[in-house]
Amino acid sequence: MTDLSPAADAVKDAAQDAYWLWDSMCPADAETIAAAALRAAADQLVPEPDDIDKGSLSLAAIRNRCKVRDQLLAIAAELEGAASKSE
Repeated sequence: MTDLSPAADAVKDAAQDAYWLWDSMCPADAETIAAAALRAAADQLVPEPDDIDKGSLSLAAIRNRCKVRDQLLAIAAELEGAASKSE
C-alpha cells in the first residue's frame, strides 16, 4: 500500500466511511471516488485561473485561490496514483 500524505489519507478515510453507501452503485474504490470528489470541489469552489473574476480580486487573492486549487488537485492526483497502484 502506498503511503499517503495526511491530507490525502484524511480524504480517503472520509470516502471509505461513506463507501458502503456507494458500494452497490459504483465499482470504483474509495481513492478514486475521493479523487473525483476533490476534482469536482476544486472546479466548483476554486475555478480555473481563466475563469476567476480578476476585476474584483487582488493579485494576492488570485494567487491564493490558485494555490488552493493546486493543492486540491495534487491530493486528487495522489489518491488516483494510490488507486492505480492497488489494482
